[in-house]
Amino acid sequence: MRPGPMNSILDVAGLAVGHAVDHRLASGVSVVVADRPAVASAHVMGGAPGTRDTDLLAPEETVERIDAIVLSGGSAYGLGASSGVMAHLAEQGRGFAVGTARVPIVPGAILFDLLNGGDKDWGRFPPYRNLGFTAAEDANREPFACGATGVGYGATTATLMGGLGTASIVLPSGHTVAAMVAVNAVGSATIGDGPHFWAAPFEIDGEFGGLGLPSPWPADATVPRLKGVAAPAAPTTGTATTLAIVATDAVLSKAQAKRLAIQAHDGFARSLWPAHTPLDGDIVFTLATGEKPLGEPLADMVALGIAAANVTARAIARGVHAAAHKGWANLPTWQDRFGQPAAPVTAPEE
Repeated sequence: MRPGPMNSILDVAGLAVGHAVDHRLASGVSVVVADRPAVASAHVMGGAPGTRDTDLLAPEETVERIDAIVLSGGSAYGLGASSGVMAHLAEQGRGFAVGTARVPIVPGAILFDLLNGGDKDWGRFPPYRNLGFTAAEDANREPFACGATGVGYGATTATLMGGLGTASIVLPSGHTVAAMVAVNAVGSATIGDGPHFWAAPFEIDGEFGGLGLPSPWPADATVPRLKGVAAPAAPTTGTATTLAIVATDAVLSKAQAKRLAIQAHDGFARSLWPAHTPLDGDIVFTLATGEKPLGEPLADMVALGIAAANVTARAIARGVHAAAHKGWANLPTWQDRFGQPAAPVTAPEE
């Protein structure tokens, strides 16, 4: 099994991705838009989720297909980003038909980046609806960088800057599975105080440093490192969440998409320590664009689920590995500490 050509969620046929960032705010939005309505589901395993329109993704609910999925910073304020994406899609004539009306179906989820050092004094109305519209306008099939992109711009982890990561894999069946993940975890993506990633066993072609696992194994490897405090004290309430979108070109039912979302959470557990805490809002969305039927449904579902965990773990590590330094941040990047320092990300000239 190898990554797709871009090692990205864009390797899944029928998807476009857009991003928007407000550098002063130190926050952003990312959106995955399906070329045509796609089967979708979701599964939450964090204890502090912030979501929009996820109930309709349950297998027993009426609406089977969605138009886009939004990942946003801003905590609950960021849920307005979906409204901006809806506005853009409505202008394109997209949406679920109800008589003569059309309603774009745009579920979303948010991460908490309100205390990351950016200027959150936005006045009466939060900027996320406009950021969502801009991200939807930007949606395309051009490769995008991991790290300080879109929703990943304001993300942090316990020990290092977080970010947006993506990864893909092509199965022997010909199906592609890919993930895009915003990494803003209570825990850490690296082992102990060193450079090695928990996701190292799944790494392909040195995509996040090629260091493998540490040897000897650090004595304090499993001592939790938690956002906002020195281990083992309790972390600051409500300052986290890792958000994932897992996509495939397979033909899936909503029930199969739900199962894929459940299994993809294994990728969180294999790349973050700890994961799924009461203070994380960890969620996996799944999208199936329906380009390729399953050959042997049960066997193919097993393979798709394994791949979903694989690409999720790799995307998490890639997001942290590629994170860029920002002037407002009080955390180092992985590159600052262990690699070739990345160029600082600065606001564009006015």
